[in-house]
Amino acid sequence: MVLADLGRKITTALRSLSNATVINEDVLNSMLSEICRALLEADVNIKQVKKLRENVRSVIDFDEMAAGLNKRRMIQSAVFKELVKLVDPGVKAWTPVKGKPNVIMFVGLQGSGKTTTCTKLAYHYQKKGWKTCLICADTFRAGAFDQLKQNATKARIPFYGSYTEMDPVVIAAEGVDKFKKENFEIIIVDTSGRHKQEDSLFEEMLQVSNVTSPDNVIYVMDATIGQACESQARAFKEKVDVASVIITKLDGHAKGGGALSAVAATKSPIIFIGTGEHIDDFEQFKTKPFVSKLLGMGDIEGLIDKVSELNLDDNEELINKLKHGKKRVQSMIPGFGSDFLSKGNEQESMARLKRLMTIMDSMNDEELDSREGAKLFTRSQGRIQRVARGAGVSVREVQELLSQYQKFAAMVKKMGGIKGLFKGGDMMKNVNPSQMMKLNQQMAKMMDPRILHQMGGIGGLQNMMKQFQGGGGPGGLGGMMGGMGGGGGPSK
Repeated sequence: MVLADLGRKITTALRSLSNATVINEDVLNSMLSEICRALLEADVNIKQVKKLRENVRSVIDFDEMAAGLNKRRMIQSAVFKELVKLVDPGVKAWTPVKGKPNVIMFVGLQGSGKTTTCTKLAYHYQKKGWKTCLICADTFRAGAFDQLKQNATKARIPFYGSYTEMDPVVIAAEGVDKFKKENFEIIIVDTSGRHKQEDSLFEEMLQVSNVTSPDNVIYVMDATIGQACESQARAFKEKVDVASVIITKLDGHAKGGGALSAVAATKSPIIFIGTGEHIDDFEQFKTKPFVSKLLGMGDIEGLIDKVSELNLDDNEELINKLKHGKKRVQSMIPGFGSDFLSKGNEQESMARLKRLMTIMDSMNDEELDSREGAKLFTRSQGRIQRVARGAGVSVREVQELLSQYQKFAAMVKKMGGIKGLFKGGDMMKNVNPSQMMKLNQQMAKMMDPRILHQMGGIGGLQNMMKQFQGGGGPGGLGGMMGGMGGGGGPSK
């Protein structure tokens, strides 16, 4: 995914804070310049990039900061919040109501992947137990009905369309009426793709909207057109009440940042993103988890939802696809971010994992097992130098490991209340052991065998996942990296 490049660049810029001995104006300005450059390269609008920079600068005032404040954390937090604001219009997304007909109308440009996305959305709701159907009200594009019919048949979704009726308004009205009488809950109407300059097609779109009275109008946005998304989306919104956005083709284009940031300006929330050609290459969009995953911080809530949906127990074909990186699940695990096993990066990732293990082997028991492990190094810089010499790595690499641990620990602390895993929302108490055990087993099935082996098998994975329980496992660095083969022995 090309957006992974953006994530890596921003993460590298933020890492410069951890490497700096003193946090001052020069360090802040250098970091912001790197972040802004990365956003501009991803085609984010220059005005929005400038605003992000100004907002972070307004929050960070070194002259006004009280002594003892964690400047690194404040800066990182400010950047995270601004990245969230960049793609979040602050509007609550529409949600369907169970047990009643919910009419969803799709609009968008020609070639944006609208018909395929209709099927993906219908399939998404079908998997969750909704009674879903599709209507082809696109009579403008040759073969549109054949495409929808083929997609729907493959996914076993009921559909409606016509080879003889040429009026899309009539087809839409008849289809919605038919499926409402048959008590369908999700009724998706696909319309003709158009350009904002085509007044006749826009008028047709308005008429379809009038006869179907949609509960939700979804604009399908093609990520490859970048910043141009904003003007196109505005044109659609002026004609019909666009309430939601789905971004397609986000898996392979450098302009993806422009598409994402264009949404906030339209005041319509992103509800899903298309990440590939297959029917299940479709992710529900939640802003904060998305930004977290972009920065390699993981998306645990999304991970749990995804694992629950997969039904791995009797699906060997799917397990093989997961192991060979054909499904995007591992990026949701903290520490296994967007670049950990990205295509073409496997050797580098494995080498990095081995370096971490070597560093761990050069730490003593106190440093590994104590909950104060990272603080021991902060209080004694000599420890870092000793570990670096023993592992044959640079001091900076040891500092990076410690920085990752601190981020990991801070994230774990905030993770109370993840549905299904922790009863009553308290990580320190009432852990649901059977749910955690099942998640561990299914995660082991999904992981690349090379990584699982380096972690020490399912036992090592369990050690890592125990950290999400806020106890029940070693509390220090050894707990975080527990199964990866590192640590425990005396310092060399």
